[in-house]
Amino acid sequence: MDIFDTDKSRAFLPRYRAYLEEEVYPLEEQLLKLPLEDLEDAIQPLRKAAKQRGLWNPHLDQWHGGPDFSLVEFAQVSELLGTSPVGHYSCNCQAPDIGNMELLMHHASNDLQSQFLKPLTYGEARSCFGMTEPEHAGSNPVHMSTLATLEEDHYVINGHKWFTTAADGAAFVIVMAITEPEDANPYQRASMLVVPTDTEGYQRVRNIPIMGEAGGGYFSHSEIRFDNCRVPAANLIGTRGAGFTLAQKRLGPGRIHHCMRWVGICERAFTLMCQRASSRDLAPGVKLGSRQTIQNWIAESRAEINAARYSVLHAAYKIDRMGAKAAKEDISTIKFFVADILQKVLDRAIQTHGAMGITDDTLLAFWYRHERGARIYDGPDEVHKNVLARSILKEYGLNIRTHE
Repeated sequence: MDIFDTDKSRAFLPRYRAYLEEEVYPLEEQLLKLPLEDLEDAIQPLRKAAKQRGLWNPHLDQWHGGPDFSLVEFAQVSELLGTSPVGHYSCNCQAPDIGNMELLMHHASNDLQSQFLKPLTYGEARSCFGMTEPEHAGSNPVHMSTLATLEEDHYVINGHKWFTTAADGAAFVIVMAITEPEDANPYQRASMLVVPTDTEGYQRVRNIPIMGEAGGGYFSHSEIRFDNCRVPAANLIGTRGAGFTLAQKRLGPGRIHHCMRWVGICERAFTLMCQRASSRDLAPGVKLGSRQTIQNWIAESRAEINAARYSVLHAAYKIDRMGAKAAKEDISTIKFFVADILQKVLDRAIQTHGAMGITDDTLLAFWYRHERGARIYDGPDEVHKNVLARSILKEYGLNIRTHE
C-alpha cells in the first residue's frame, strides 16, 4: 500500500480535483486577462464555492475549521491547487497567510489570535510577512537593520523591507525586527511583531515590478518602510529574541507547501507541453511531438516531476513522524531540487510552444514571471546546497566552518 495514500486523501483529493475542473479552470483565461489589481476581487466567487464544497482552509485543524490533514495529506492537496495560479488563494491556503496563520495559532496570545487570526481563517483579511531588506543580502538572514525599541508598553519600529509579498491590501504585517541588539547570539536578536497596516508610520512605498509586472493586491511584492511606527508590546509573537526560532518552525511546513505547489505547476505545464506537441503541425501530417528533442523533453520532465513529488512527500512524511529538525537535510534538499525542476519544465514547455509560449495566451509566461524567484526566495539555491553538503561531509569527519 502506498504510505501516502490515506483515508482522508482518498476522500478529499477527488473533491479538490472536481472543484478545480468545474469551478476554477474554466475561469482562468478570463481571470488572467484582468489587470492584476482587479484579480483578487474577481476570485471571490471561487472562494465562496470552496466554502460551500467544504474545501476551505485545508491546512487547518478541526478546532480552527479545517479538515485536520497531516502534512503529507495537505501536500497532495497543495499539488492539486498548484495546478492553477489561483488555486491556493481560492481555498484560503496561500502564502504568506498560511504561514502567518500557523505562527498565530501556535505562538500568539489569545488576544492576538482573536484580533488577527480569526479574520484570516474566515477569509475576511489578508496579511504579509516582512523580513528581507534591500540593504542586506537575503542569504544572511541575521544581518538586518530594522529595529524595534521597547518604550514602556510599546515597541517603536524603524526600518526598511522589500519583497513583502501581498502587502498591497494586507490588513497587517508580521515583521522581523531586532529587539535584542546586544545579545551575543545573532540568532537571538530578532523578534516577530504584528503591525496593522493602518498604524501611523507604516508606509507601503511601491509594488516592485517583477520582470516588468508590478502586479496588485495579493499578486504583488512590495517595498515597505517603518518610520517611528508604534505598536503595543502585546503585539509580540512568542518571546523576545525568538524571531529566528519561530521562523524556523514556520519554514519546514512552508517549504513543503511551496514545493508541492511547484510540482502542481510542473504537472500543468507538462500537460500543456504534451498537448502542444500532439497538436502542432510542423508540416502536413507531421506533428511537433514526432521530433526526438521534444520526446526527450517529455521523458525527462516526466521522470523529474515524479522524483520531485516523492522527494517532497518523503520529507513531509518525515516531518509528520519525527519533526522538522530530524528532516532538516530533506527540507534543504527539496528547496533547490524542486525549484530547479520547476524552472526546467517551464522552460521546456515555453520552448515547445514557440513564440506563443512567451505570450499571455497560455499560463506559462505568467508562471515564468512569478516563479523564477523560486530559486532565490526562502534562501537561494546555493545556500541550501552548501548547507546540505556541509552536513553530509560532517558525517565523514570534515567540519567546515561557515566563514570558510
